Amino acid sequence: MRADLKIRKRIAFTLSILTLFFLLIGVRIGSLTLFQGKALTARGVSQWTREGVVTAQRGAIVDRNGDILTQSTTAYIVSANPQLMEYPAETAAILAPILQADAESMTVKMAKKGQAMVILKRQVPREAVDEIRTLRMGSEEMRSLLKGISFDEDTRRFYPKGAFLSQVLGLTNVDSQGQSGLESRYETLLKGEAGLLKTEVDAKARILPDGETFYVPPKSGSTLRLTIDSVLQEVAEKAMRECVAANNAKSVQCIVMDVNTGAILALCMKPDYDPNQPPRDDVALLNELMRITAVTDVYEPGSTFKILTCAAALDAGAVRLEDGFHCTGSITVDGDKIRCWKVSHGSQTLTEALANSCNPAFVNIALRMGTDTMYRYMRAFGLGNRTGIDLPGESSGILINSSVVKNVDLARIGFGQSVAVTPLQLISAACSVVNGGRLMKPFIVDAVLDTEGNVIDKTLPQVMSTPIREETSALMRTLLLNVVDNGGGRNAHIDGYEIGGKTGTAQVYKNGRVSSDTHIGSFIGFAPMDEPRIAVLVTVSEAQVPVDFGSVTAAPYARQILEQALPYLGVKKMTTDNVAARDALVPDAVGLSLAEAKKVLMQNGLLCQVIGQGEYVTFQLPYAESRARQGDQVMLYTLDTASITAEDMLCVPDVKGLSIVEASRLLRARGLEMIVSGSGLAVKQTPAAGAYVPPDTQVQVQFEFPMNEE
Repeated sequence: MRADLKIRKRIAFTLSILTLFFLLIGVRIGSLTLFQGKALTARGVSQWTREGVVTAQRGAIVDRNGDILTQSTTAYIVSANPQLMEYPAETAAILAPILQADAESMTVKMAKKGQAMVILKRQVPREAVDEIRTLRMGSEEMRSLLKGISFDEDTRRFYPKGAFLSQVLGLTNVDSQGQSGLESRYETLLKGEAGLLKTEVDAKARILPDGETFYVPPKSGSTLRLTIDSVLQEVAEKAMRECVAANNAKSVQCIVMDVNTGAILALCMKPDYDPNQPPRDDVALLNELMRITAVTDVYEPGSTFKILTCAAALDAGAVRLEDGFHCTGSITVDGDKIRCWKVSHGSQTLTEALANSCNPAFVNIALRMGTDTMYRYMRAFGLGNRTGIDLPGESSGILINSSVVKNVDLARIGFGQSVAVTPLQLISAACSVVNGGRLMKPFIVDAVLDTEGNVIDKTLPQVMSTPIREETSALMRTLLLNVVDNGGGRNAHIDGYEIGGKTGTAQVYKNGRVSSDTHIGSFIGFAPMDEPRIAVLVTVSEAQVPVDFGSVTAAPYARQILEQALPYLGVKKMTTDNVAARDALVPDAVGLSLAEAKKVLMQNGLLCQVIGQGEYVTFQLPYAESRARQGDQVMLYTLDTASITAEDMLCVPDVKGLSIVEASRLLRARGLEMIVSGSGLAVKQTPAAGAYVPPDTQVQVQFEFPMNEE
């Protein structure tokens, strides 16, 4: 009996233990399935499958004609399976020169036995991968060393034109994410959607031959079609390379814009870099080179701003063409002496003041308008606000708050000081002066295309404001044409084309103070002036040359761009009939008072330069009844020539091709004085060689540096 009871107790105890054991197992199973099921399943899947991201093909960026500026090309990710690497150091020594990677760091990665896969190098070109595959097919020893190396498809960004529009296009990182420029601005559109690839593997992460594969294809990114024209961009790139070299400049910028739409046809900034090989090891340098300075940096524009001041004053009725201004070389406003760039311009009309780029004249013009009117026009021209261009980092410029503007501030604003603009703001505003009075929103992306080339988004020209009337714009075209034909913009003149524009020489601030020996030279030009199509702005910062005026450092290179751009755009040179239509018959001004003579000349579309202090014209060049081009200058002499006979008249020598020193010496030997414009070698003179003039006549000589040709 006792034995049976003992047996039953043992059975009950055993059953209790078993019951508790199975209960614990049930609880554990329930815990694993109900609470940890998803995590464990995912862990299991990760152990028997290998998952990889299939990178989407990043969208290309093309110019207005479809020419590829950047695109994604096939590259590879080179990986290693540490569990299969028997001699990681030897393997790393083989791969290092092929992958151009550090052998020591690769050795460390391949020695991590606890990992199934490590990445050795990304964005490896096909040639390097083919070389590794060839080595692996060689000797038994090489197959053993490289057996754990695998390749996955990757993409890398390729810029076929190298350092071409580099700041605008921008950069991507190793993960094909935009870092700067358009690559960053349009990241969402360009990147596309990544795909997915899953394959079954064994315990050593080797792909099973008969395993299942799960594949989700990627979706390629959209293509950006720019307003940039590769031909015009290359013209600008070449001109700016020469500009930097010739002027030994710190930096240069060039914008070529469609006057009527605001489309950017070319945008070039030097120094730049090759985005295929950016200096990633010098972050500070790379950040500096990546900046799109034409839209991010502001500067005092100097005399190019006079375009806006003149247009605003004419439109507001504050000045008229026949208004006179007198320049003594300086003007004092609120006790502050403001100097002109020349000792004295004397008496001049508005037309002459713009051509002469006379600071005191534009001080008077700004003061006539007053702060309220001046600021109303500046706001209408878009100053003080971002243009809204589709590029990152744009600045809004700097305008003094109108409530605190003093007369001396307004006076300086009139000729381009005490106001700061970006190059893009300036050219946009200046285009509105010549295109009929419409301020256009600048843009650089013309359209977004899908993978089939269909347009899914199109940028349309947008009028932001109408700062001036169409009649004022027409008048400004005439005045700016005269600046190039007869004023400070002569170095931009192109035979057969009507070029209008304005030079500028702006201040540079260093350590909070104006630098006396460095400037920003600039020129903004338009063509053709009867119906403007393109505008070109060139700025040259801190040129290390004896004369760093914009007429010398910038205008010749703007001309170089226009000279090639106009024929490319189909703008034909003026025919003989066109030129004849612009000819004017020079009236007889001898014996007239200066006021009468100027009026007669203006009625015939001619300008004048007065020589002497008399009240009546005693001699003129060109002679009466001769022909001259409209807008040309007639030399009016008010000297006492009563005692001068025909025998006393002097023949003007030909100084073309001579240096400034040589030309000056030759003219002085003939009893003549020389007025210098530009630098380099003489290319044009007024009066012309062979003309007879009174003694002490001033001969205007234009000098230019010879243009390099390739």
